[in-house]
Amino acid sequence: MSKVILAYSGGLDTSFCVKYLTQEKGMEVHAVTVNTGGFSAAQVEEIGQKALALGAVSYHCIDALESYYQRCVKYLIFGNVLRNNTYPLSVSAERTFQALEIIKYARTAGAKAVAHGSTGAGNDQVRFDLIFSVLGDELEIITPIRDMKLSRQAEIEYLQAQGVDWTWEKAKYSINQGIWGTSVGGAETLTSNTYLPESAWPSQLEKQTSEIVSLQFEQGELKAVNEQVFTHAVEAIAHLQSLAAPYAIGRDIHVGDTIIGIKGRVGFEAAAPMIILKSHHLLEKHTLTKWQQYWKEQLANWYGMMLHEAQFLDPVMRNIESFLADTQTPVSGKVLVKLLPYRFEIQGIESKNDLMQGKFGQYGEINKAWSGEDVKGFTKILSNHLKIQQQTQHG
Repeated sequence: MSKVILAYSGGLDTSFCVKYLTQEKGMEVHAVTVNTGGFSAAQVEEIGQKALALGAVSYHCIDALESYYQRCVKYLIFGNVLRNNTYPLSVSAERTFQALEIIKYARTAGAKAVAHGSTGAGNDQVRFDLIFSVLGDELEIITPIRDMKLSRQAEIEYLQAQGVDWTWEKAKYSINQGIWGTSVGGAETLTSNTYLPESAWPSQLEKQTSEIVSLQFEQGELKAVNEQVFTHAVEAIAHLQSLAAPYAIGRDIHVGDTIIGIKGRVGFEAAAPMIILKSHHLLEKHTLTKWQQYWKEQLANWYGMMLHEAQFLDPVMRNIESFLADTQTPVSGKVLVKLLPYRFEIQGIESKNDLMQGKFGQYGEINKAWSGEDVKGFTKILSNHLKIQQQTQHG
């Protein structure tokens, strides 16, 4: 029997893939879930039991959370990356790393093929296919749902015919959770003018009284929350999420261009990511120079776009990561954040590298390192090229 490694989530599409590949294709299916922050231990146990019940020869869950942070999330923070100034690439960034882990597992398992349950209408099919085709050598890529253009009802009827009569009621909202945020899709996101209802959001408002939290960054990475130091940044992110989620913070709807050329609209909830990105950005405003900030913005925007477009493997991404990491040397200090229902306010920062603390002067108040005559001369020289252009071309 030909061995296939299936990227398995436990949902209808990948459940169909297990049964179809074993029954119709006679393949030896090994189901693999890659956890990038979206599955609890209980969920992993349940998903594994379902995979084996469907006919998978084995089930394995790969914990890729730390790798995902070190190879990707860290640079999204360094770059203050928000796609279209809105979306922190919550789930879209995860797919590349899930695909990378599937390929690694397939190699060690001696598989002849890899499979995923993506449809033909979204970005994920490209993200999985690209990694599989570039790093998979001669591995066959199998995509039953896409190739057969199956509807959910057709999948359900097939599984029922195979004796799998589980409850496959389609949830009103599609939820995809990860360490860097949760996406929310439903009928409203298929429109251009309707907002998601309160009930659709994963975290409901539970706290009304505001509170101040402090975030301690060291060279751009979150190390402590409210003076509690964490060994791993992913633990700090999770802790901040637990503090902010009861305020229903970080909700928004992103509208963007998909890889396949159509517009897409999706809701997302990302309390900790949004707070971290905005806090880190403010700390950079205080500790980096004007031109450091300018070039970071250009390159980080490009980095986020390339990541979204499934181009993580391009060497230019490593070049940009090196630049982003190099800029973080002075980005250390404390950021104070006020949590309130549905929103947060950045109160300010404390840092020994704060460039506002220079002895040269205070903006709008007093200058200590130059005179009025110095400014007059500086302005005169600075305006020369404009005077020449005006007199020559507009005389």
